[in-house]
Amino acid sequence: MANPDQMQFVNQDPWRVFRIMSEFVDGFETMSRLGPAASIFGSSRTPRSAPQYRKARKLARMLAQRGCAVITGGGPGIMEAANRGAHDVEGTSVGLNVTLPEEQKANPYHEVRLDFRYFFARLVMFVKYSCSFICFPGGYGTLHEFFNSMTLIQTHKSERFPVILIGRTFWKGLDTWIRTVMLHRGHRKISPEDLDLFVITDSLTEAVRIVEQAMADYRCREAARGLPAMETSEGTMIGRPPSTYPHNRDNGGPRPAARGKRRR
Repeated sequence: MANPDQMQFVNQDPWRVFRIMSEFVDGFETMSRLGPAASIFGSSRTPRSAPQYRKARKLARMLAQRGCAVITGGGPGIMEAANRGAHDVEGTSVGLNVTLPEEQKANPYHEVRLDFRYFFARLVMFVKYSCSFICFPGGYGTLHEFFNSMTLIQTHKSERFPVILIGRTFWKGLDTWIRTVMLHRGHRKISPEDLDLFVITDSLTEAVRIVEQAMADYRCREAARGLPAMETSEGTMIGRPPSTYPHNRDNGGPRPAARGKRRR
């Protein structure tokens, strides 16, 4: 029978370090085999009858057919739709489920599943093993993923990678606020170039084109893996500026350049 001191230890911070380490080890071991991948985010409350559900499923199907693994948070709604789309065409479908006080039930459409206790460990897997982020309409969780990606790119802690927001009607209010309040009205909390860190579109074809370029960048990086990289242990960069994207003003949005996000 374990003594009380031993039982108390498993509820203290030193023991939590081992739990955190186990999530990183399991995640790194599993996710490192994926190849090029896109993380798709969106609301767990989106019903299967919703147009955005069908759109996310179709987009994931299109990406999987091009050899892109699809990563989601593993739950219902948009996450289920994306996993389901990849599953439809026997693509690589990944669900990174998280344990919540109000249980999030994992959807049945992913062949690779990891369960996380800690949001931050799960977040590392999204960033480290994705060459693109795609956000459908969602709530605080989706905004968390979006703004985290903005922070990593803005602060040069990650090489630049495409961040695509699907649904102009949903995202235009946030875009307007960023442009008129964060950038202007005397606040000046961001720089003008920070407006180009993401693209808003309703076109799945445009989204796929952007991701395909990011996949090509990924494969170029894989071919040059012998080059030294200045990396931190959590998969972000040390003092390395991000790649720059030229802007195609004719189509109103940024396009990835030949250099993309390094796989970390």
